[in-house]
Amino acid sequence: MTKFRLLLVLYFFAQAIQAQELNFTVIINSDRSRIQNTDIFNQMKTNFEQFLNGRSWTDDEYRPEERIKGNLLITINEVPQIGVYNATVQVQVVRPVYGTNYESLIFNYADRNWTFEYLESQPLEFNRFTFLNNISSLLAFYAHIALGIDYDTFSSRGGNPFFEVANDIVNNAQQSGRPGWVQSQSDRRSRYWLINDIYVSTIYSSIRDAYYLYHRQGMDMIQIDPEKAYQNILEAIRLVAEANKLQPNGIYTITFVDAKSDEISQILKAAPFEIRDEAVKLLLEVDPNNARKYNELLRS
Repeated sequence: MTKFRLLLVLYFFAQAIQAQELNFTVIINSDRSRIQNTDIFNQMKTNFEQFLNGRSWTDDEYRPEERIKGNLLITINEVPQIGVYNATVQVQVVRPVYGTNYESLIFNYADRNWTFEYLESQPLEFNRFTFLNNISSLLAFYAHIALGIDYDTFSSRGGNPFFEVANDIVNNAQQSGRPGWVQSQSDRRSRYWLINDIYVSTIYSSIRDAYYLYHRQGMDMIQIDPEKAYQNILEAIRLVAEANKLQPNGIYTITFVDAKSDEISQILKAAPFEIRDEAVKLLLEVDPNNARKYNELLRS
């Protein structure tokens, strides 16, 4: 191999390493589709994973072990005609906790209204400023949501550049009239309201501060300074409760507790009683559906 070719190979190898910020696993459940030949779903899985994991979403450099892990769980509910799919999507993103082997669930969201067209060997392209199709827009939207939330956990409101792109994707997709992209008071669990509550509205901005406080100043510090870490986790819960008082049951509040309720009920077991007591009072206001889980903290 000539020196020039070797340098070219090394260049593209370095670019590939830099480009891969995400490490998502796509799982497709097609049991309800009544389609016997599942080859199309295997191809779909490969294509979607390549779209998410094989391109550059940021200008930052990532080592393989630093890639953001996540799951995209797609349930095909109906195939009304050839090439058209009605589906729901569960998006999960995890983040490592400093000094441990533990991975913290930072995003857990159910997108219940996704219709898309997919044909065999269909290429997937993405343009931030243009709606091309309902697949690339949805995948790119959640790629940027994952990046934004992950960056928010490492630096205060560090996810702004990615949430800005996610907001552009929603604005461009509104022209399609597809469910999930448009403003609707009857459907608050949508992509429109998710990015609105995270990035556009100021009502829930304190939850973004809570993400940083909970993870970087809380979970990452438990091994080093547990007393301070528990105080910061409590303060994060307090910030979520403040946002919930301004507008109860917002989608960003629900998303936070969906990701964190199990973890909080476990991690605070070792906290001082006064921390647990105040945390439970706040959590019962924000997330009464998990009252039994939180009340267990007062018995431990």
